[in-house]
Amino acid sequence: MQTRRNSLLIYGLLLGVWLLVVAWQVEEHVRVREAAKFDLRGSSHEIAHTLGAVTRALRFRGALFQVRLEPVLNELVNTRTNALVKYSGLIAVGLLNTDGDPLVSAGDTNRLSRENLAESERWSDTSVTFVLPVEGASVNPEGATNNATVVIPPIPFRNSTNAGERNHDFGRPGPPPGGTNGADFAPPNFPAPFTNAAGEIVVPPPPSPGDIGDRLRGGYRRPFWMRDMSDADFKALVARRELHGLVLVMSTDNFHAICEHDLWLRFVIIFFAGISAAGAGLALRNVSQTSDLQIRLVRASELNSHLKEMNLAAAGLAHETRNPLNIIRGMAQMLSRQGEAPAEIREKARAIVDETDKVTAQLNEFINYSRPREIRRTKLALNSVVSEVVRALNYDLAEKKILVVVKGEPVAIEADEQLLRQVLFNLLLNAIQAVPAAAEIQVVTGRKNATEGFLEIRDNGPGVPPDRRQEIFKPYFTTNEKGTGLGLAVVQQIVLAHGWEIACLSNEPNGAVFRIAHLKLMP
Repeated sequence: MQTRRNSLLIYGLLLGVWLLVVAWQVEEHVRVREAAKFDLRGSSHEIAHTLGAVTRALRFRGALFQVRLEPVLNELVNTRTNALVKYSGLIAVGLLNTDGDPLVSAGDTNRLSRENLAESERWSDTSVTFVLPVEGASVNPEGATNNATVVIPPIPFRNSTNAGERNHDFGRPGPPPGGTNGADFAPPNFPAPFTNAAGEIVVPPPPSPGDIGDRLRGGYRRPFWMRDMSDADFKALVARRELHGLVLVMSTDNFHAICEHDLWLRFVIIFFAGISAAGAGLALRNVSQTSDLQIRLVRASELNSHLKEMNLAAAGLAHETRNPLNIIRGMAQMLSRQGEAPAEIREKARAIVDETDKVTAQLNEFINYSRPREIRRTKLALNSVVSEVVRALNYDLAEKKILVVVKGEPVAIEADEQLLRQVLFNLLLNAIQAVPAAAEIQVVTGRKNATEGFLEIRDNGPGVPPDRRQEIFKPYFTTNEKGTGLGLAVVQQIVLAHGWEIACLSNEPNGAVFRIAHLKLMP
């Protein structure tokens, strides 16, 4: 009981260690997943920094021209030429106004929906959407902008001969109002760049229109090509086109691949940890069973030694008992032969002789069964030995008029002659006692293969029931009232000592077959 409790305690500890490994691997997988998300967020910030630098470079007096931004954004989502975007999996990019509507976008613009832009970070099965502020365009709590950036759409020529034609010269202003065509239009006189005392190249700002109404709150001037717009229209344009945020839609394929690879790795670690725990448990169980078996073997060895001593003592007792029995038998015979003795005394003396013979026969069989078997193997002609044993039993055969037929292929085997005769004698005597008068007993010999032979003794008696065919070889088990129950036990003992096998089979339609197999053939 104590051993069982100790085993259960150790099994519980192994299970606890395995569960700790499982918890550790789950925690590590969560850490790797968060690290992959952090890398994806880092990539989004790197793209945002890059785009912020581009917008600052392209900004002119607080304005960005859409025709200049669109090629930049298209190039940004081009995975063939942009290694950063190829690694991060950028799907779509867009610049947002204060209302959250895209001003300029590139890539899969269908993903730039209001639902995806409702949160600063929105994850889906295939993509993640980041809504980030744009560097250089800050918004104060009152809503007024400071150094804000306005995205200007392509501006049409106002008095062009082709109505609706747009100026795509990266924000170059069209003709001023009042002209019928572009002949009287002249671009403003921009000052030329110069080099200051520090050696830096300075680009002077364009000339101020001098109208205080052209300057808005926010720190930038109204572009001179929009001077004909009213203040209300220009303020509405600024509110609608002011650059307020950046949206990036990035693919999560790489993120899922990292998580899946790490998950498989964790599964493998957990699997092998479980195999190790199970192996340790099985090893512990085997060690425990081995220790138990060793204890049982020691006890069995002690018991076997005790049984051997008891066997020797019983054999000695049986041997010493035969001498008094022989004296009793002799005295009983003398009484039975005295003529002057009364008939009743002579009859009782003969009964004493008969009972003494029975006890002596049992003692002889017991001594024969308990005697150690020493096999002296020689080459024997099996059919010749069978014939000699049959001649020795002629008196018993003639008394019941039983016919013994020896048939089969003559074979030579390796066996102890005296023990083989005893086996044949016991089997034939058992068959003679089992069959009725005028019956037939067959002795069949033959070859099973090139190295093994067999011997069968068949009778047409009552046979042996299937449930008793194994028990008849046990000591003192017999179905014959006059039997001692040791004859077949001695036969099995001798057969096993030779390395053979014996079995009791059914002999159809009636009777029994005792088959001895694995007889070693000699050339």
